[in-house]
Amino acid sequence: MSNDDGVAQRPEDEPGTGVVAAFGKQLKLLRVRAGLDRAEFGKRVGYAAESIASIEQGRRIPQPRLVERADEVLDAGGVLVALKELLARAQYPAFFRDMARLESEAVELNAYDTLLVNGLLQTEEYTRAVLAMRRPLLDEATIELRVAARLARQEIFSRWPAPLLSFVLDESVVRRTIGGRDVLRGQLEQLLLIGHKRNVELQVMPMERDDNAGVDGPFTVLVRKNNEQFVYTEVQGHSHLQTDWDETRQAAARYGIIRSQALSPRETLGFIEKLLGEL
Repeated sequence: MSNDDGVAQRPEDEPGTGVVAAFGKQLKLLRVRAGLDRAEFGKRVGYAAESIASIEQGRRIPQPRLVERADEVLDAGGVLVALKELLARAQYPAFFRDMARLESEAVELNAYDTLLVNGLLQTEEYTRAVLAMRRPLLDEATIELRVAARLARQEIFSRWPAPLLSFVLDESVVRRTIGGRDVLRGQLEQLLLIGHKRNVELQVMPMERDDNAGVDGPFTVLVRKNNEQFVYTEVQGHSHLQTDWDETRQAAARYGIIRSQALSPRETLGFIEKLLGEL
C-alpha cells in the first residue's frame, strides 16, 4: 500500500492503527475512568469535543502539549507522555521521519533548495498551498496534519544552544507565486524576519549566475553534536539519507561553493526587500 505522499506505507502508518490508535484508545479509557465526557475533558485541556473524538478514534495526532496536559488532567502517571515521542514521529510521512529526528538533533544545517522554499522557512499559508497542489490529492485532514507537523519543525529556530543554520534558495524559488501573490508576499516577509536571526544565514542564488555548483539539485547537509555528518535528498516522495564519509564530505564542500556563488546574506535581504516592493 502507498501513503498520500506516494511511498510505501507500513501498517502502523495507516489511519486508525499503530501508535496513534493505541494512544486514542488509552486516552478514551482514562477519560471514561475519570468520569469526564469529551466536552468537559476538552475544556480542561483546551480542545473542542470534536477534536478529542478525532484523537480517540485515531484520526488525528495530538500535539505534545496536549499529551502532557491530558496525562496531568487524567492522572495517568506518565502513561500518555511515554508515547509522546512516537506520536511526534507519526505526524510525518514515513519517508521523512529519520530526517525529522536528525533535524531536531542537528547543531548545523545547510540546505540548498531549487523549487520550493525550504520547509523550515515556510509560512502556514505557503505550506498549505504547497500541500493542496500535491497529486494525487491529499484529503483535508492530511493537509492539516502535515501543516501542523511542518510548523512544529520550526522550533529549531528557538532551540538553545542555537544550531547554525544556512539556507541558499534559487532565485526562481522566491519569485514563484505558490498560492498567489498574497501568499508569496507573506512568505517573503517571513524570510526577512528569519534572515535577521543571528544563527541564520539566508542567501539567494541569482538566475543570472554563469556558475552554479548546485546543478544536481536540492540537498541538505546536517551535522550532529558528535560531528556525524549526513546528506539528505528527496524527490517525488522518495528520500535518501547518505552517511558515507566521502559522500557527505563532498556534499559539504559543494555546499560551500554554492554559498560562495550566491548573493551574500546582506545582499539577499536587500534583494528580498526589492521583490516585496514589486508585489
